[in-house]
Amino acid sequence: MSNDLTNKKCEAVQPVQQMTESEMFAQRRAKLDKWRDFNVDPYGEAFDTDGKISDVRGKFKEGEEFHVKAAGRVTAMRDMGKSSFFDIRDYSGRIQVYIQKNIVGDEAYSRFKLVDIGDFAGVSGPMFLTRTGELSVKASSFKILSKALRFLPEKWHGLADVEQRYRQRYLDLITNQESVDIFRKRMEIIRHIRAFLSERDFLEVETPMLQPIPGGAQAKPFETFYEALNSKMYMRIAPELYLKRLLVGGFNKIFELNRNFRNEGMSRKHNPEFTMIEIYQAYGDCRTMMDLVENLISSAAQKVNGSTKIEKADGTVIDLTTPWKRLEYDDAVRGVAGADWFLLGKDAKIAKALGMGLDVNQDMSDGEITHEVYEKAVEPTLIQPTFVTNLPVSLVPLAKRSSQSPDKVDVFELEINGQEIAPGYSELNDPGEQSLRFAQQQGGNHDDSKTDKDFLAALEHGMPPAGGMGIGIDRLVMLLTRAESIRDVILFPQLRPK
Repeated sequence: MSNDLTNKKCEAVQPVQQMTESEMFAQRRAKLDKWRDFNVDPYGEAFDTDGKISDVRGKFKEGEEFHVKAAGRVTAMRDMGKSSFFDIRDYSGRIQVYIQKNIVGDEAYSRFKLVDIGDFAGVSGPMFLTRTGELSVKASSFKILSKALRFLPEKWHGLADVEQRYRQRYLDLITNQESVDIFRKRMEIIRHIRAFLSERDFLEVETPMLQPIPGGAQAKPFETFYEALNSKMYMRIAPELYLKRLLVGGFNKIFELNRNFRNEGMSRKHNPEFTMIEIYQAYGDCRTMMDLVENLISSAAQKVNGSTKIEKADGTVIDLTTPWKRLEYDDAVRGVAGADWFLLGKDAKIAKALGMGLDVNQDMSDGEITHEVYEKAVEPTLIQPTFVTNLPVSLVPLAKRSSQSPDKVDVFELEINGQEIAPGYSELNDPGEQSLRFAQQQGGNHDDSKTDKDFLAALEHGMPPAGGMGIGIDRLVMLLTRAESIRDVILFPQLRPK
């Protein structure tokens, strides 16, 4: 359908007089009452659409008349007297609507005049191109679907207050297309991960979030109380010990993608409630997991970005093309602390670490001092994907010892863009050694109240050799969307109460 109209689309919203917030609210409440005077419910009813707005746009073929039904939030308006242009938008995009008094009738058009920016509306009519090539719907009918009583912030130019973006994420999503794109990519990444694993015969499972003994990681848990059982419980810090019980039970390839909770600090890279996927494969090992995570992440990047290369804001390009670099933990530490680091005594290590600007002291063990060097001086430099392997036994109590170095465990930490994305292990399945490791983790005092004896009993029934790993979904999304803060990739991050 052709049309000789000049596109009058206006990117600015309706002009708003200088009014107080209460005056603006009252004005919209008055319009709400007028809708009801017309015997129209301003909060609408079901409206049958032809899909999301991007689907509606996709139906257009030049030279063919196609009637559509579309709905969305009104985001821009231009009054031309007996006709008007306005935009409706959803997360997938926007489309312009042209409404004329002589088409919809006097009564319907007078009702349309009650519409404000932010209202939800449904329209139906043929699509056409304006003279300037703007795809539009020529409304043959219009319906109010929900009245917005508050004005949207910043006239559609986004929220300037970063904290407000997090506290009122719904406004951020309305006004900031960049945020919409990040969360659409997050959903695509998660969908891809599930499909990738399903194609390889992994089964998705669910394990308890409330646990009597928090295990699977070293972290401070959130505590709660289970009234029905009259017992203290903990929000899980990791699902690992329950997932390994399923390996004992005969499920060979499993994963869980869900929340973990750690009652610790918040930062640009840390949120106390976060999304993690843990994956286990019987008869595999650490290297099995390396191959799996390489292909998973590189294919996710290709899926959501169309490339395995990510350009950072500073121009640095992270190349996720496989295979990825492998670097032993000791070599990584020597690279920043000197070739003689592991020959030094404790005092000399402390002196050198202090000279590097690290926070170390005499109360720390040699291993803790070394790991401080790794975390603060090595990890931030690993921008390209790198598997750091063969970590000290003391750092990973749930992993199998290395066959080459008994003081090391057969594990990796996958570092990308200066932060850990995924740890992976050859899983420890010897119940005797696992019990000993738990005792060592507790400083040599085997506290039964802190030891998951049921997990040890499960190991005593026999667990196959296995590879396992966890991937921090929030950090992975940060990487693939180039987000600077973990709060930018979590819809509702934790914030201090007002």
